[in-house]
Amino acid sequence: MLVEYMQGRMTPELFASSIVAFVVAITIHEFAHAYAAYRAGDDTAKLAGRVSLNPVDHLDPVGTILILLGGFGWGKPVPVNDLRLRRWRWHQIAVAAAGPGSNIATAAVLAGVWHILSRLSPTGYPSEGAALLLLPTIGLSLALAVFNLIPVFPLDGHHIVGGLLPARMSEAYGRGLGGPQWGMTVLFLLVVTRTTHVMIDPAVTFCLGVLGMG
Repeated sequence: MLVEYMQGRMTPELFASSIVAFVVAITIHEFAHAYAAYRAGDDTAKLAGRVSLNPVDHLDPVGTILILLGGFGWGKPVPVNDLRLRRWRWHQIAVAAAGPGSNIATAAVLAGVWHILSRLSPTGYPSEGAALLLLPTIGLSLALAVFNLIPVFPLDGHHIVGGLLPARMSEAYGRGLGGPQWGMTVLFLLVVTRTTHVMIDPAVTFCLGVLGMG
């Protein structure tokens, strides 16, 4: 985003609203993980101060810098002790899915706000200020959700797939894409080759269509 702004391809208003959108999406995403883990019996994240909607508690310095420079980044991982979850397998899936699920829910709520404002406006569209706040947050929330659902370590998708697979298949998966060695390598290649955009963009476009914003 910063590169596009410096090259004149992004207005100051859009640059600022995109930063706000990223902070909102990351904060809600990480809060949802922490809250879901706490509800499932693990208070590790709560004791670490992560059951919070304060962005400072969730922003990762390196991930934030990268989102500014290249439009790709991450929040501070939420600490979860799987052994403290009451129903280990299903709660592991629930905690992992809470992050992307919260982003999708955020996008749906804000899309509803968009439609309400559109109906109330004589032009049929929200004001420019409302659009600058709503559209980037909806888009980035959906993009963050889809990205995290990719079933590659360390993304949320690998926890979900690992929890759904039978024990033996889950162990094999953990030694491959679901493990740190191969997973991180594959994820790095996906990002560097911009394959993630090929995967994310159609999914986000589909979701926007479902929300009536396509």
